[in-house]
Amino acid sequence: MDNRQAIGSWLSGPRAAMEDAGADFGHRGEQLGLPPEGPGSIARPGRRIGALAVDWGLCLLIAYGLLTNGYDQATGNWALLIFFALSVLTVGTVGFTPGKRLFGLRVVALGTDRVAPLRVLARTLLLCLAIPALIWDRDGRGLHDRLARTVEIRI
Repeated sequence: MDNRQAIGSWLSGPRAAMEDAGADFGHRGEQLGLPPEGPGSIARPGRRIGALAVDWGLCLLIAYGLLTNGYDQATGNWALLIFFALSVLTVGTVGFTPGKRLFGLRVVALGTDRVAPLRVLARTLLLCLAIPALIWDRDGRGLHDRLARTVEIRI
């Protein structure tokens, strides 16, 4: 192996180096029995972040327009509380928030379509803490999804 190959594998990351060595990781969601693309496949990060931005913007708008008299720290706190309530109510009943619906996403429990209320509560609480949502596994699921045994799929 010359220096260019060594540097190339380092820049590509450990997954690319392992794949070059012959390891087969499969597609995202393969271990969960999900298809590689199309409806029912694991949602990509771009769609998930877009849906989160729409939901957060909606919650900020509600907090700004109905609860506070200007944009300050209280607006952000109210928006977080509204986001928590919105997520628990909508994901617990129909499986998606307005942002997720706009981006064609749905939250389902592993093995079933419906998410139990306690799982929704735990998932949303961890999502509001932000750190668990930033730790992902090889399938692209956040720690909040792993702990609640849920997965966010494309519709």
